[in-house]
Amino acid sequence: MKAARFHGRNDLRVEDIPETTLGPGAVKIGIAWCGICGTDLHEFLEGPIFIPHAGHPHPLAGEDLPVTMGHEFSGTVEELGDGVVGFAVGDGVVVEPYFVCDECGPCKAGNYNLCTRMGFIGLAGGGGGLSEKIVVDARWVHPVGDIPLDEAALIEPLSVAYHAVSRADLTARAVAVVGGAGPIGLLTAAVLKGLGVTTIVTELSAARKDKALSSGVADYLVDPSEEDVKARVLELTDGAGADAAFECAGVNAVLDTMLDVVRPAGVVVNVSIWGSPATVDMQKIVLKEIDLRGTIAYRGDHAAAIQLVQEGKVDLKPFITGRIALEDLVDKGFDTLINHNDTAVKIIVHP
Repeated sequence: MKAARFHGRNDLRVEDIPETTLGPGAVKIGIAWCGICGTDLHEFLEGPIFIPHAGHPHPLAGEDLPVTMGHEFSGTVEELGDGVVGFAVGDGVVVEPYFVCDECGPCKAGNYNLCTRMGFIGLAGGGGGLSEKIVVDARWVHPVGDIPLDEAALIEPLSVAYHAVSRADLTARAVAVVGGAGPIGLLTAAVLKGLGVTTIVTELSAARKDKALSSGVADYLVDPSEEDVKARVLELTDGAGADAAFECAGVNAVLDTMLDVVRPAGVVVNVSIWGSPATVDMQKIVLKEIDLRGTIAYRGDHAAAIQLVQEGKVDLKPFITGRIALEDLVDKGFDTLINHNDTAVKIIVHP
């Protein structure tokens, strides 16, 4: 089968590799679509990061370079291993792309997204969505019903957003600020809107501002180069400040602003993965008793994210801005997102 394999920095090759053998308790899936994630771009430009280094296989996946990439994917069930129930051949599905040990303290406490040896399918090994087929343990497979499979490829990043929103403990009619309208910022705003929260999105890029407004996920859009974000949020909240803010840019100025815009005793959730250490003005946290919280991936969030889409509370169609073949992965996918990222939100690949 065809698969996009990461061999090293700036070295991603579409190759012919053997299909993975189906074993007990597993599901074979024919890949329909796979999204290109920002993490994939970081691996391509700076990696290996989450991908194991040569000679140092991941402790759970047992693989090192080269690995098949892609962790945001949808597909159709093609075959069921012995003991698998609850699925039928032909079902549309997505995958929660994990390796976890089930033995460490976080795993035993149910916090498997914090597993001390955690890895992601499509990064740590185990195949990936940038291939024609994949075999995955049934525990990680989620049915999507009648959600179109191109849209379903965005369920994985939507689950990231859903988990991030759950970290803020918000109720309907709350007000939240989303700092940054990249793919995760837009999906975070989409989840907030779907749950009845008023959203204020901050963004500089003209294309991303347009997408935040045209998709309907931003109730209000604030451009920091044109307006004082704190003053505008205070104006929109009758001087109270936002109940929560979500840092989705990995930019220190955005983090600073998120601390400014929340009300006293508000919550700031850091969603982005940082390329270098951030600085935090602790006085802002102390004087307003702000809760600054981290979030990583998802934990039991896929079903709820799928339900938001099925109920029409989140529309994923506007965020798909490109569809390409596997052979065009680097030239029309990675190059566009690296060098022309203001022209695309989510590019999905059909292997």
